[in-house]
Amino acid sequence: MFERFTKDARAVVQGAVGHAEEARANTVAPEHLLLALLDREGSRASVALAALGVGEQRAAVRQELRDARRRAGLSQAETEALAGLGVDVSEIVARVEEAHGVGAMSADDRKGGRRWSGHRSFSRGAKEVLEKALRVAVARRERHIGDEHILLALALRPGVPAEVLTDHGVTHESLTRVLGDGGGQAACA
Repeated sequence: MFERFTKDARAVVQGAVGHAEEARANTVAPEHLLLALLDREGSRASVALAALGVGEQRAAVRQELRDARRRAGLSQAETEALAGLGVDVSEIVARVEEAHGVGAMSADDRKGGRRWSGHRSFSRGAKEVLEKALRVAVARRERHIGDEHILLALALRPGVPAEVLTDHGVTHESLTRVLGDGGGQAACA
């Protein structure tokens, strides 16, 4: 599948690996793909994000992803659902961090600060995003998978990246409008 990736899409995947290494995460997650997309300039995805106003909000998006990581990857919707059951995620995070240090609930590698320098595998969620990017490209009748297809796939897949994007006005529909429908947008969802 990677032979069908454009140079920009490959750069996003490599950037996601870099973000995972920087966070000392065991695997590359969908959040790392979004962080790598935010790093890009001059690509189709970065132009779409800028057109939808995310260019000025990149720091806020990054902060929201960090906040979700501190909540053990729980989305805001999941946090609110737990609150409805009487579970205060903020209180749990505060207690765990009081006992074990800031970021103790994150999915980051907790090997006492040692960096793991081996091959980073992709989480099931990240693999799903990349597979969905392929389906999005096929549905749009496009031969190659670009970074815009990765962005569209992130917007389609439920989870923290889609929630954060939606909070900033970036939905699959708004992206499709900015990017054009590619000749056929029927069944990629």
